[in-house]
Amino acid sequence: MEKKKFYLTTAIAYTSGKPHIGNTYEIILADAVARFKRAQGYDVFFQTGTDEHGQKIELKAAEAGVTPKEYVDNVAGEVKRIWDLVNASYDKFIRTTDEDHERQVQKIFKKLYEQGDIYKGSYEGLYCTPCESFWTESQLVDGKCPDCGREVKPAKEEAYFFRMSKYADRLIAHINAHPEFIQPVSRKNEMMNNFLLPGLQDLCVSRTSFQWGIPVDFDPKHVVYVWLDALTNYITGIGYECGGESSEHFKKNWPADLHLIGKDIIRFHTIYWPIFLMALGLPLPKQVFGHPWLLQGDGKMSKSRGNVLYADELVDFFGVDAVRYFVLHEMPFDNDGVITWELLVERINSDLANTLGNLVNRTISMSNKYFGGVVEDKGAAEPVDEELKAVVLETPKKVVEKMEKLRVADAISEIFALFKRCNKYIDETMPWALAKDESRQDRLATVLYNLVESIAVGASLLESFMPETSQKILEQLNAKKRSIDDMDRYGLYPSGTKVTDQPQILFARLDIKEVMKKVEELHPPVQEEQAAEKEEPKDGNASEGAADGIDIESKEEITFADFEKMQFQVGEIIACEEVKKSRKLLCSQVKIGSQVKQIVSGIKSDYSAEEMVGKKVMVLVNLKPAKLAGVLSEGMLLCAEDAQGKLSLIVPEREMPSGAQIC
Repeated sequence: MEKKKFYLTTAIAYTSGKPHIGNTYEIILADAVARFKRAQGYDVFFQTGTDEHGQKIELKAAEAGVTPKEYVDNVAGEVKRIWDLVNASYDKFIRTTDEDHERQVQKIFKKLYEQGDIYKGSYEGLYCTPCESFWTESQLVDGKCPDCGREVKPAKEEAYFFRMSKYADRLIAHINAHPEFIQPVSRKNEMMNNFLLPGLQDLCVSRTSFQWGIPVDFDPKHVVYVWLDALTNYITGIGYECGGESSEHFKKNWPADLHLIGKDIIRFHTIYWPIFLMALGLPLPKQVFGHPWLLQGDGKMSKSRGNVLYADELVDFFGVDAVRYFVLHEMPFDNDGVITWELLVERINSDLANTLGNLVNRTISMSNKYFGGVVEDKGAAEPVDEELKAVVLETPKKVVEKMEKLRVADAISEIFALFKRCNKYIDETMPWALAKDESRQDRLATVLYNLVESIAVGASLLESFMPETSQKILEQLNAKKRSIDDMDRYGLYPSGTKVTDQPQILFARLDIKEVMKKVEELHPPVQEEQAAEKEEPKDGNASEGAADGIDIESKEEITFADFEKMQFQVGEIIACEEVKKSRKLLCSQVKIGSQVKQIVSGIKSDYSAEEMVGKKVMVLVNLKPAKLAGVLSEGMLLCAEDAQGKLSLIVPEREMPSGAQIC
């Protein structure tokens, strides 16, 4: 039986400079999807690459004193190095300077011109060089480019234009008939309401003010506009032949099953690209997914702001799979994610070192200690086993369901829920206690078999997201990777198999102080920051208050019975957003054990919604629900408040699991 195909692409990286971790997130996300589709039995073709033409590159090459081709060769090599570093399993890396791509772009431009979709005119408007886009005055935001926020300059030049309005109604009808075409839905609504329904203007598709581009072969003073050049890589890379017989590879794989792109270029992929395809008589891609941004603590990463993190630097600190885990797990489906050094350390310690690493290490160590490493199912089952088995059998189904919707972070959470259930199973069965009773040896063996079987399933599911870690776990268990189809049966781990003699530490716990010390050595604070740190507080009373403590009005004494009525637990904030129409409220989704509570807090003056995510906090769980600004709140986050009213969340001094009781 022939495998079903799945053609997946990323946006091609613009070769203006080295990609940061926000750019690299996309290739990791695409790789996870590609690997998972392969695990499901699909014949996957995964394409990525580099976008190498345009005025910005011409200017950067001139600044560097090299030719544009020399400049892009260097940057494209760097992009490919980083993609390989993060273990991206792409099948093709296309460059828009490839001869076969350039030849097809010229043919496409000529075809569209000859059939009347492209015409010659002149353009006068406000031009943004970084985005290589013309804008009208009404399209600007605060007088600047609506896409990147930079300055625009008046410009006029002869240009070729594409008649976008000719295909607009057809595109609107397609989007309405295929609700899955643009995801998430918020992106679809944005494109329809802001661009398509108000009416499309014709699009400039050539330039004469610079030379670094693909020449229009019948009018050589023009070069093809970057988006007509770049977008067509999705078909030229798989053998499209304009005006001729396309390759079997193209016929097999087109239309693309998924274009995975950043939300900032959704317009080009869901309006311009489909219209180009309609004009060429080609089917449209099945789905375009505009993923959110990965923000560095205080906002979008920007070299000019000096807040850029790079994948190779993070990998040097934490390892490839730890970085892959973090960016995949921390990115919500529809909202921006946040990355900081502190959050990375916290996640590695809690999820990777504790939940996963400690589980694997304990299980293998106990197997060696009690049975010389031989894992056998002795059939000594007890009711507690059934819940673990149910989780093992349900997890693959849940992961498939999440991945079908591209909810990758949720899919990973399901896998780690399985690992957490294994840890709970150890606490329930207490193998160390069973080992002391000679009559319970068969039960002990069965418990360890159940753990190894469960971990083998989880590790197999983990391969799409953390391939090296998955392989290490399976090798230590002496287990084969399971296919998705094989995960509907429990007990495939061969009884009598011997695990490794020496379990390998998968992830070592990190000391945040040591990590931050190394970070500061690599990135010394700028002089302005150092001066600010040394500057004395302007309010002398505030300084004294911080040193000597502050007094507050005493409340009525309570009894211990009063105190016992209050239930305090550790909660983990998994999502947070501002409450609309409120200047001080944040609404947090707080995971407490296996449940999630919505809690509204008046702390927006001291915390942004982004920095709340990932924090472990002290929660008053059994506070009667109430509505604040019309939003239901089901508990209270505990804070300290100084004399000036500045708030600080109460957090555990040491790493504690979500749901831990505070007493």
